[in-house]
Amino acid sequence: MTRDKAKPPAEAKPKLLSGGNPQIPKADGDAPVQAYIAAMPEWKQDVGRRLDALIERTVPDVRKAVRWNSPFYGVEGQGWFLTFHCFTKYIKVAFLNGASLEPLPPTASKDPNTRYLHIHQSDPIDEEQVVAWLRQASRLPGERMF
Repeated sequence: MTRDKAKPPAEAKPKLLSGGNPQIPKADGDAPVQAYIAAMPEWKQDVGRRLDALIERTVPDVRKAVRWNSPFYGVEGQGWFLTFHCFTKYIKVAFLNGASLEPLPPTASKDPNTRYLHIHQSDPIDEEQVVAWLRQASRLPGERMF
C-alpha cells in the first residue's frame, strides 16, 4: 500500500497592506519584529535592518513587539519610545516622545508628543543623529506597553 505523503505547506509570506506595510500578527519579542522586517518590500527591508541594528546597539535592554502591523521598541517600566511603518514611498519612523528630543525630529504629528523622521529610498541616514535621538528617547517615559 502506498501512502501519499502530505507535503508541509510552504511558508506563506505575510500580506502587504496599503503602501507595502507587512501584516504581522500582534506579538512580543524579537521574532515578530524580524518577521516584519523580512517582509518589508524592496529597499525598505535594508533600512528596517539598519534601524533595528542601530536600536539594539544603542539600547541594549530594548523590548520589541509588533502592534498594529508595526514594530515597536521600548524599555521595560518606561514604555514604547519608537515605532516605524512602511508607506509607498517612504518609511515613517515615529519617536513617540519626539517633542522632547533635541534637536526635534523633522516632521510634526497630529499628536503633540510625537515627531517623525521620514526615510525615502534615496535619503542618506544620519546614523549619528538617529543614535542621539534613540539615546534621548529611550531615557524618557514612553507610551504605555500593552
